[in-house]
Amino acid sequence: MGIVTSVSVWLIPSFILIVLLVASWKKVPAYETFVEGGKEGVKMAFSLLPFLVGMIVSISILRASGAMEAFIGLIAPLLSLIGIPPDIIPLALVRPISGTAALGMTTELIQTHGPDSFIGRLASTMQGSTDTTLYILTVYFGAVGIRKMRYALKVGLLADVIGIVASIIVVRFVFG
Repeated sequence: MGIVTSVSVWLIPSFILIVLLVASWKKVPAYETFVEGGKEGVKMAFSLLPFLVGMIVSISILRASGAMEAFIGLIAPLLSLIGIPPDIIPLALVRPISGTAALGMTTELIQTHGPDSFIGRLASTMQGSTDTTLYILTVYFGAVGIRKMRYALKVGLLADVIGIVASIIVVRFVFG
């Protein structure tokens, strides 16, 4: 058995043992503390459920309605003029909403066009250069009870736009 395998097999059990030993040494009721943390985690999960369901329903409606395809068809001539492949636009639009949906789109683009194609490289770069802004705001702000997002939404979406534009520029420059 290799060193990495040995470390990975023993790392978590060793960590748990160390936590239990320190808890015993400091006279902290480890099991009761663990159960209390579990209760808080379940409460948190249930409080996030409405926000997550809302996000999932919104994404499903957007994809099933055909609105995204219609929008892409509308702007495809403009995108072709400036050298942006229209196939990448659904990823750019969905990435701020859902990481899972964006990952599925990235996987589909790579399977269709290949990992070493311009679109495959652009999708991969875009996936790493942007974030799930709306998901983050919905889940994390909702979890702590923040109702007024103020500038967070604007700044987050601006950062996503900058990430998308930077991805296009970098991939065109490096792999162009």
